[in-house]
Amino acid sequence: MAGRLDMDWVMGEAIVCVSAKMLLLGAMLSGLCLSTSANTTADDAAPGSAAANGPPLRSDAPGTVAPPATGSLPGAPVPSELLHFVLLLPLRSENLGRAANAVRAGFLAGYEHDTNGVAITVIETGDIPEEVVSSYINLPTATDIVIGPLTRSSTAAIAQSGAVRKPTIALTQSDVESDAATRLPPLMLAMGLSVEDEARQAAAWISSSDPAGKVFIVSTRASWQRRAAKAFAVKARQLGVNTETVELGSASGYLSAADVAQFKKRIRIEKPSALFAALDAAQTRQVRESIGSEVPIYGTAQLNPLALSDWETAEHMPDMNGVRLLDIPWQFQADHPAVMIYPRSVVPADQRRSADMERLYALGIDAYRVARLVSAQRRQFELDGVTGKLIVGFSKESVHFERIEPLAIYRDGAVAPLIDGY
Repeated sequence: MAGRLDMDWVMGEAIVCVSAKMLLLGAMLSGLCLSTSANTTADDAAPGSAAANGPPLRSDAPGTVAPPATGSLPGAPVPSELLHFVLLLPLRSENLGRAANAVRAGFLAGYEHDTNGVAITVIETGDIPEEVVSSYINLPTATDIVIGPLTRSSTAAIAQSGAVRKPTIALTQSDVESDAATRLPPLMLAMGLSVEDEARQAAAWISSSDPAGKVFIVSTRASWQRRAAKAFAVKARQLGVNTETVELGSASGYLSAADVAQFKKRIRIEKPSALFAALDAAQTRQVRESIGSEVPIYGTAQLNPLALSDWETAEHMPDMNGVRLLDIPWQFQADHPAVMIYPRSVVPADQRRSADMERLYALGIDAYRVARLVSAQRRQFELDGVTGKLIVGFSKESVHFERIEPLAIYRDGAVAPLIDGY
């Protein structure tokens, strides 16, 4: 599956005390989360299977999962009243069904690891923003926290509806965040996996590693690649990095051979200090094979086309050695503490895991963990998640969310953690 899940199209521990629900309601009225302790582009969208690692849910209607009698965190008191998490996903969408199922499976995997005092209701929608807003407005009365929606357009529609009265964790980024007049409401947190955020982090990385000289930004006309290229360019220029964007033609996922040859000539003449590849892995290999390894190449998670477990048996790509990228721990850090404790998604034995679906599964895990911390009335917190280091902060006016993804590099033909520059 090539490219990032673009959710405009095909899309992104604390102990709960007995009075948590009352505190939460008070926080919602004040617009704050109070502290109890004083912190993707893919057209392969066939509907997936039901969540594999959680209690069974009906696929044709909302389902509620109540915590079993056992399974509480050791030493944690059992709350006298459940917290109700509502998962709002486009499970009925032909285009988004598979992505939504991946998120749901990850969310329920997170729940199974920490069921104490939580009940989950899954509300199924289509992918039309008006329908999603209607479902949001008509949430069950007992709802404490909403997790969803999954698309940028639906997130923007909910944000602009004036209906956000409960903590809401959107699973994508909104198109309205940059406009002060239409900024996300102060109870709405957007934590989707964003190619733009990865591009901005890559710009900071290049600025610190290769600050001198021009950086070429290479993309095709694909919408997600143009967004990544633009985000990188804006951030790089803020950091004083000289950039130039080069857009190459493509067909059937492959770059134009003539354009690549012309780009190779420019590389030889202009000698850039680095190259940011707003491309997928196959396209980046084309460029690398053409220009060689002299110019450092940086990119986003789309330069990693495989799930973590598939690197064990897949054919390696030694021609990519030295290429640097950002990706989430779930995809390449098998010894990460959080990655080690959650089960892998379940796929048919005859199918290879989709890297994009694995990222969405991981997003579901972290979404549950963030919801738990929000339910514990944390105003500010950090989480070493399976999708990166998450930094969350609530104020009266807005919610701050930041994800810092670990650095990776191709070593011995496979994606590996970057250690001491290699």
